[in-house]
Amino acid sequence: MRKILLCTAISTILLTAACNTVRGVGQDVSSVGRTVERAAD
Repeated sequence: MRKILLCTAISTILLTAACNTVRGVGQDVSSVGRTVERAAD
């Protein structure tokens, strides 16, 4: 039972960190897209 609780807690922490990372990557990709769009105009 203790191992399951520990694994769940660690997974939750990692997923929370991953969400922030994915959001940052999304913003970076969006920024690159806007830059390419401006260059094409």
